[in-house]
Amino acid sequence: MDQIVDFFKYLLDSKEIIQTGGLVLITLIIFIENGIFFGFFLPGDYLLFLSGVFAGTGVLPVSLLVLLSCIFGAAVTGSLTGYLTGRYFGDRLQNRPDSLFFKQKYIETTREYFLKYGSRTLIVARFLPVVRTFAPILSGLIRMNFRYFMLYNVLGGAIWVVSLVGGGFYFGEKFPWIVDYVHYIIIFFLAVTTFTVIRGYINARRDMKQPKESVSE
Repeated sequence: MDQIVDFFKYLLDSKEIIQTGGLVLITLIIFIENGIFFGFFLPGDYLLFLSGVFAGTGVLPVSLLVLLSCIFGAAVTGSLTGYLTGRYFGDRLQNRPDSLFFKQKYIETTREYFLKYGSRTLIVARFLPVVRTFAPILSGLIRMNFRYFMLYNVLGGAIWVVSLVGGGFYFGEKFPWIVDYVHYIIIFFLAVTTFTVIRGYINARRDMKQPKESVSE
């Protein structure tokens, strides 16, 4: 049991992932977190930022171009896998009972964002934990046009990867001492993303209720 707990602690520790797993493990985690339903708990935003930081300081011995290419490819193909999963196995997923790695509320939360933002959800969701994982799955479930999906998938992936990895690389290169404050960076990202998810969900719920209230009046 202790080994299982240690394994999950490792998966949630971006610094350990980068230092011990290198580019291969980073790429694999981003792929899973961007479209495989059980990968919603894996680090996303701060893993990208810290990957850039560690590449900028030389701790992760890869060039910025290689890092951007691998993570971008993983993000796009991961979301594509999620889309195909939703399209061909969506009904099973909707009827799946809640478990440790899956909750029906995750799909419902993502659905709220689609009702609010439409196809743009695939761009907005890149910066939202959990929603980022289930947005491509729901896209397949509702049979979104494949061309539109890929357009928003590639565009959203590019914005997400370039902004976070590129930003992290810049800070790592210009301010190498930032590696001593990794834990504060993680806390910052967790606070921002948690606040954004909660506020976005509340706003989406409120916007959904407004038409109903106006009709009743």
